[in-house]
Amino acid sequence: MERRLAAILCADIAGYSRMMGVDEAGTHASFKAHRSAIYPIILNHGGRIVKNTGDGFLLEFPSIIGAIEAAVAMQTLMAERNEHLPADRAMHFRMGVHMGDVMADEDEVFGDDVNIAVRLETVAVPGGIAVSDKARTESGRRLAVSLVDAGPHRFKNITEPVHVWTWAPAGSDKQEQVPDDGPHLPGQYRTAIVGVLPFDNLSGGADEYFSDGLTEDLIHALSLQSFYRVLSRNSTFAYKGKNVSTRLIAREIDATYLIQGSVRRAGNKIRVSAELIAPEKGEQLWTGRYDRDMGDLFAMQDEITANLSAAVAQEIYRAEASAPARSPNAELTAWDRFLKGLSHYYHQTKDDCETAIALFKEAIELDPALSIARAYLALIQIQSIQFGWIPSTRELWASSVSLAESSVRLDPRSSFAFSLLAYLHAMQGHYEAAMDAIKRAIELNPYDMGARGVLGICHMVIGDHRKAVDLFSTAVQRGNSDPRYQWGALNAFSHYLLGQYDASLSWSRETLYLNPNHLQGLAVRAAALAQLGRADEAAQAAEALLANHPHLTVERHLRNFHWKNPADIALYRDGLLKAGLPFGKLALVASNSKFAADS
Repeated sequence: MERRLAAILCADIAGYSRMMGVDEAGTHASFKAHRSAIYPIILNHGGRIVKNTGDGFLLEFPSIIGAIEAAVAMQTLMAERNEHLPADRAMHFRMGVHMGDVMADEDEVFGDDVNIAVRLETVAVPGGIAVSDKARTESGRRLAVSLVDAGPHRFKNITEPVHVWTWAPAGSDKQEQVPDDGPHLPGQYRTAIVGVLPFDNLSGGADEYFSDGLTEDLIHALSLQSFYRVLSRNSTFAYKGKNVSTRLIAREIDATYLIQGSVRRAGNKIRVSAELIAPEKGEQLWTGRYDRDMGDLFAMQDEITANLSAAVAQEIYRAEASAPARSPNAELTAWDRFLKGLSHYYHQTKDDCETAIALFKEAIELDPALSIARAYLALIQIQSIQFGWIPSTRELWASSVSLAESSVRLDPRSSFAFSLLAYLHAMQGHYEAAMDAIKRAIELNPYDMGARGVLGICHMVIGDHRKAVDLFSTAVQRGNSDPRYQWGALNAFSHYLLGQYDASLSWSRETLYLNPNHLQGLAVRAAALAQLGRADEAAQAAEALLANHPHLTVERHLRNFHWKNPADIALYRDGLLKAGLPFGKLALVASNSKFAADS
């Protein structure tokens, strides 16, 4: 076995499984034609094909300059070839380039530096290239192209982060997605690595395209989150059909979490089962099952993907929040403090939220560019107002808006940051700005059910309550356990404003089951009971509200509501007053004077 210095290039095609599902023969023929077209470029730069995979290849070059120049030439040629094809037939390679010592055995190459090249390919955008800092430094000033600094990325079981540089063809949409003013979440913070194993097809070869397509769609949907890194299909499809333990797979591909599942069809019905596991602990973190009618195959596949990604992403957030700090030294980093704050946030108590606020502020002080900490701090401040835990002040609202705006600037690819900004705009009555922000959030991540729910808020504040209820219901069905979104209270308000007081009461009960002191939940329950004519219960609900929030008046409470339709405000005010809540300070004074006279 020989050891030598070499440059390694790894490539795969984005969206290959879906294309195979639509047209297997045509996709395979197109791939072979593209591979034949770029083959002379490989040879012209002194490279050789180490291995062909189903949707890509592994190349070895004696020179790092030759490897990077070959990658650029291949991607440039592919961009030209794709320009003449319909969008659904265009093939986009993702390429990773690294250099280092490799072990050569006959025609194969092995070693950590080969693995790093494979990992780098997962960082590249479709049509682009990811190059390690080691490879870029070795090439010096001899490169004819400019690379964009994508920051450090940390890989499991590798002590030092790998600094990454990227390239995409001039004018490419993919290139424009890389922000000039900072990465969406610095790579050194995204220590969690997620691998999606090929879903098992339990129905025979005819449905193989569906199980593979679902796997690839889930990889894509999860990769739109900035909280963790998702391995490409090239990393996980190598285990398709192999009887290998998940712990061994996780160690080989450096995955913190694995997702595995199966697809089974019976007639016109299809069942998808999935689970999220932490392989090192052998712990099952989440499991789900989805039964659907076949119908429109792609629509069904998109729905299941949305359901899966919403459920799995939230469980990864929770698992990371409860994981011990991964810093190599005793001092907690900004990211450690953020995760610790997130852990307290999930407990949803007043004391825990106060602790979370302090930790988020510490994280921001240590790293002012940590966008996600700014977003969560803004969120928890406003939620604390809505729960009645802290008083609502103009300064606090201004602080939260400022945090949300800076989060968007620092992370212009975060659907959560844009959703939060839209929510704050909607709550303040800035309807057009809210709608613009939430549309951007959904563009960034169509699978983000939280963003869909915030779109419902934007409809609710302008008076389109039926649309709001539809969007809230969808969000609840796909992500009910996420404390960032208070769907119960929002549903209660929308049903109330539609005059559906029984439904409003049901949703308010759901809200109060999770948080018995929820100010808005208590208030809308009292109003709904009053509108239903259940005067005694409404009075008791009003007493419970005032017992928890003794300084509350209708006038003060309504200052936080900026609904566009005056009739909506009037209807809510009417219910609160019918329940017996005092309108303002004068009512409180009069009530106290009467009590003194009676005594």
